[in-house]
Amino acid sequence: MARALASSPRLLLLDEPVAGMHRSGMQQVSQLIRSLAAEGMTVLLIEHNMTFVMELCSRITVLNFGRVITTGAPGEVARHPEVIVAYLGGNHGHA
Repeated sequence: MARALASSPRLLLLDEPVAGMHRSGMQQVSQLIRSLAAEGMTVLLIEHNMTFVMELCSRITVLNFGRVITTGAPGEVARHPEVIVAYLGGNHGHA
């Protein structure tokens, strides 16, 4: 990430930035991303850690097998039935 930031980009693309990290490392990455965004940088990340995503992102687009399920604020996304089944661990009556 440091190498990417060295060129002062306007857009930062991150693929699984907290994969395998403990909570303290995730918090540091979250703080860094928030500070970059506060400085005007656009940050796009792909991440499977839904807790991290829900706490960090202001806008989320959820894909399942390459198909967009929904886009919106974290609260909206977390209530979407297909997101719950695919990523948040509930089957809500589905077999």
